[in-house]
Amino acid sequence: MKKTLLALAAIAASSAAFAQSSVTLYGVVDASVESIKTSSSTTTRVSSDNLSSSRFGLKGTEVIDGGLKANFVLESGVKPDVGSAGSGARFFDRSAWIGLAGGFGDVRLGRIDSLIGDIAGNVLSAQTPDDLKLLKTRAGDSYRRVDNAITYNLPTLVPGLALAAQYSTAAVGVSATTAGAEAPNDNRGKSYGLSARYVAGPLSAGVGYLNIKDAGLASATDVNAKANATLLYVGYDLGTAKVTAYYDTETNPSSNLASASADTRRLSILGAKVAVPFTPEFTLVTGLSTARNTLGNAAGDDNAQVVTIKGLYALSKRTTAYALFSNVNNGEATGFNFLSTTAQDASKTSRQLAVGIRHAF
Repeated sequence: MKKTLLALAAIAASSAAFAQSSVTLYGVVDASVESIKTSSSTTTRVSSDNLSSSRFGLKGTEVIDGGLKANFVLESGVKPDVGSAGSGARFFDRSAWIGLAGGFGDVRLGRIDSLIGDIAGNVLSAQTPDDLKLLKTRAGDSYRRVDNAITYNLPTLVPGLALAAQYSTAAVGVSATTAGAEAPNDNRGKSYGLSARYVAGPLSAGVGYLNIKDAGLASATDVNAKANATLLYVGYDLGTAKVTAYYDTETNPSSNLASASADTRRLSILGAKVAVPFTPEFTLVTGLSTARNTLGNAAGDDNAQVVTIKGLYALSKRTTAYALFSNVNNGEATGFNFLSTTAQDASKTSRQLAVGIRHAF
């Protein structure tokens, strides 16, 4: 009888321990039929990631004594149109981090969203049809995520205010260490970031900053090879519509890293998005932005304007059908387009139409 009681007690203790930890499989599948018009051709194809990036991941939490929690995320991008991984050799290309959280805040180690990338992707929903991705900004493209990062989310000091700091010993980006690996006496890829986000009822606002040693890189220790990016936003939910305005500014845009002198270049994007829920199921989202100094010292007008219109229809809590239209109007020196494999003549427009479906699990 005594042995039976001991065995039952052991089972109960074991069950309690298991109840303190959890692992969740989750993901998003997004595919669409799109038609892209450039200055030289029109391409119709099945594509991925026009509304959300397709992915699958594992995330887990274990509650440890004293209010301490161990957390991890392993997340990989996928391409439903061809069934491939998101980015070549990387398996967990989107996230791969582990951390501890408690009264001191939340510390995470590994590949993770940059602090400006978190705003671009998770607040402003920057995807391929959108300006922050299309115009090759750091927040939406080259430093959307960072390798080798130490990320610290501070504890809540003021209700609604979230503060974070981040340092990377070798982030991957344009002209940075290509494998994201630290090299002796090589400062390329070292970066730090800061962010503050605030939510109070219908009002939301935030700012993210990144300082990165990636521009020019005439040598591994080039002290002039510094660049930065700042992304700020403010939003207000009127009930009948949610309006979000944002401003992105950065030195030496990642689309044109030529020399250390390019650090004097400064891209700026001023944009706004309006989301109108016409019915509980249907929402119309429109975006308009103008970008200046996209190439820096290029001869001629290097500005661009981007317009996006997205219609979202919720078929269920997890499944959304959508249609979108995007247009980029190039200046006389710029040639941005929605099809990276096809050249675009400067000063010409490029358009994208897509109809698709997104499912989250």
